[in-house]
Amino acid sequence: MQRTFDVMAVREQFPALERTHGGRRAVYFDGPGGSQVARSAIEAISGYMSRGGANLHGPFPTSVETEEILRDTRQAMADFLGAEPDEIAFGANMTTLTFAISRALARTWDKNSEIVVTELDHRANVDPWLLAAAEREATVRWVRVNPETLTLEQDDLERAINEKTKLVAVGLASNAVGTVNDVAAIAKRAREAGAFVAVDAVHAAPHIPVDRDEIRADVLTCSAYKFFGPHVGVTAVRRDLLEDLSTYKVEPAPDYIPDRLETGTQNHEGIAGVKGATGFIASLGDGATPRERLISGMRAIEEYEADLAAKFRAALRDIPSVELYAAPDGVRKTPTLAFRLNGYTPREVTERMAQEGYFVADGHFYASTLARKLEIHDKGGWIRAGLAPYNTEAEVEGFIELTERFEESS
Repeated sequence: MQRTFDVMAVREQFPALERTHGGRRAVYFDGPGGSQVARSAIEAISGYMSRGGANLHGPFPTSVETEEILRDTRQAMADFLGAEPDEIAFGANMTTLTFAISRALARTWDKNSEIVVTELDHRANVDPWLLAAAEREATVRWVRVNPETLTLEQDDLERAINEKTKLVAVGLASNAVGTVNDVAAIAKRAREAGAFVAVDAVHAAPHIPVDRDEIRADVLTCSAYKFFGPHVGVTAVRRDLLEDLSTYKVEPAPDYIPDRLETGTQNHEGIAGVKGATGFIASLGDGATPRERLISGMRAIEEYEADLAAKFRAALRDIPSVELYAAPDGVRKTPTLAFRLNGYTPREVTERMAQEGYFVADGHFYASTLARKLEIHDKGGWIRAGLAPYNTEAEVEGFIELTERFEESS
């Protein structure tokens, strides 16, 4: 029997939802920039810190317990991403981890090497590779985005990936407009050319089930603060690649995997919170194993959010002054809605929304290449409303009513 998604029960797991602003209950539509934190993650963080923390490799209880937390969270993230625990490394965030991995990979590149990046991506999965390529005098090839469909140009992918390609960097989903890319097909083409594939799963991980090996990624990176946890970056690097990476590290630091990619002392309390966040997701699902419960939980989240997002998009399209930026129906998308309102700058809209208790962001959101392509980078970018499993239909309806008021007053 399929479990019914109980949004009110979900909301009880997020203390931040009790916040008020201007006498109104706050509505968080800023999830793409960082979700609210689940109670299980908060309790895991405070529990670790209140019991006493320590650095690693000591014989005393707090050190041993810290190592156990890292071990257990590696297992939890391996279950979440479809990898193995010794392939999971932690870092400050996705950007920092990508800079570290790009530097290590690029040590084997030269002026005959080529890399591929896309116009749809967040710059965190572009610039680390561009800088590494520049240092090695490698060639960069761009895959264009179709400005009408907001999807990648397939002909460009075929053209860009060739026998000289060393790396293809692509996002699993666009953090700006929500388009979910067919990464498995892209990776298949890259593998045929002998190239590695680095996937930015930061925006996708809170919304859809992720399986690193199914999409054929060599490197898959995400950030826990997007999926109900603290500010910790996580990467799942294929074991044989991780073992061969010529990582930048201090001499006494471990050279075994996955620690060889983790520079300095990690955010132990944050890592404890990451496991707490995966526990919340698993609580929404069913199954005999942790992986099955996590996948089931993510499917429940995706189904609930997709239905709510469809209503949200339809309502926005019915407002004549709204210009919605979204891939066509039939293209898989996250519940992230990017739009502009004629007659107002995005900041004017978000400021007024905030006065009414609706927290929604504006800007280019580091998807600056896409914003320039759509000629809105210097016009304030988008208004971006993102749904999470704690958002409700009533919140969406309230947002639509406020948006309609803008049109009435223009």
